Amino acid sequence: MEFKNYRFEDLEVYKISLKIVHEAYRVTKFFPTEERFALIDQLKRASTSIVLNIAEGSGQSTKKAFALYINRSKASTLECVACTKIAIQENFVQQKETALFEDLLKEEYFKLIALEKSLRL
Repeated sequence: MEFKNYRFEDLEVYKISLKIVHEAYRVTKFFPTEERFALIDQLKRASTSIVLNIAEGSGQSTKKAFALYINRSKASTLECVACTKIAIQENFVQQKETALFEDLLKEEYFKLIALEKSLRL
């Protein structure tokens, strides 16, 4: 028996969010160990939240309800941006090491805005 993909697995925002999680884990390897229970955990949780809200929201019964989860993913994307800015400011990581991560976050943010708008029409 062959199963089809879940609805969220075909969404571009979901595919990008998986890359964001991977990059969050990669980037936080540069952070000092004393940040393990602070900024490292926060950045990992925020990036994972993007993925999970997309997946959970896709199972909602209405487009309006799905849009609320997309809005949460958007907020988590911005949280990742802020965490990254703090990490650069505190010299935990160099900006060149976060370039791909920041590009993915920017792409994700604007795609989430477009998706949310389309769901609310």
